[in-house]
Amino acid sequence: MNDGTATVRDCVTVLESVYPPSWAATWDAVGLVVGNPDTPVESVLFAVDPTSEVAAEAARSANLLITHHPLFLRGVHGVAETTPGGRVVATLVRAGVALFTAHTNADVAAPGVSDALAAALGLRDVRPLEAQHAAAVEAEAAEVAAGAAGAADGHDAGGGPDPAVCRGLGRIGELAAPEPLGEFCARVARALPATAGGVRATGHADAPVRRVAVCGGSGGEMVGAARAAGADVLVTADGRHHHVLDAVSAHPVVLVDVAHWASEWPWLEQAVARLTAGLAARGRTVRTTVSTLVTDPWRLHVSSR
Repeated sequence: MNDGTATVRDCVTVLESVYPPSWAATWDAVGLVVGNPDTPVESVLFAVDPTSEVAAEAARSANLLITHHPLFLRGVHGVAETTPGGRVVATLVRAGVALFTAHTNADVAAPGVSDALAAALGLRDVRPLEAQHAAAVEAEAAEVAAGAAGAADGHDAGGGPDPAVCRGLGRIGELAAPEPLGEFCARVARALPATAGGVRATGHADAPVRRVAVCGGSGGEMVGAARAAGADVLVTADGRHHHVLDAVSAHPVVLVDVAHWASEWPWLEQAVARLTAGLAARGRTVRTTVSTLVTDPWRLHVSSR
């Protein structure tokens, strides 16, 4: 096609250039799940979860559905409509909608899921949380500085860095000014879409917060890295009783727990920007929409106080 109309293949090419499948965890299932690569795409819907409700929304309004979470993480032997996954596939196929997933490959990308969460919280000087990736950033910064000096001396510093960069799980940054934990949790609640579970934290409301680690999705295992990086808090999701008890006993870092879906929802607008920019460079355009359907499974919360 040369009329500016994108295809599923065009969209997949762009997305896999910024979220390479090789970056996905070995257990993950990413890429094109449903659809013909040559199908024209005029409208794209972005969502965190490929639920039946999201599939129905895509069937009404889109040619391509892009989700963060995979439809299938375990092997399946059929897609009968007697199963949730089968109903999603049937809904999409009937409507001619393709499905593409970028999961752990988007988690470790820069920019990626945790970068979007850090931006939503207003963090500054955002950098990788994991030590090896932070060291790589420092080394690259030194190379850039040396290249700039060489260019100033009349030497060619070479081309720019590859726009697809793997920075590992989690990010760390700074608030503009310290604030009490209670105010910080209110900041988190304002920044993310509302859920029944809201925001909860392991610390006291008056504890000071300045340096913040974030990990979109289930990132409780990053508490050690957060401590090593000097974080006051780690914002993540899916805190489980025994794991959280062990974490707060071993590390002087406050865990701020939010809904898994909410922690990853900010990434959707980032993915929209990456797709539209990549297509524009190829002379292609699409309409994009971010789903506002709340796919967090929890619907009701009653305080015990």
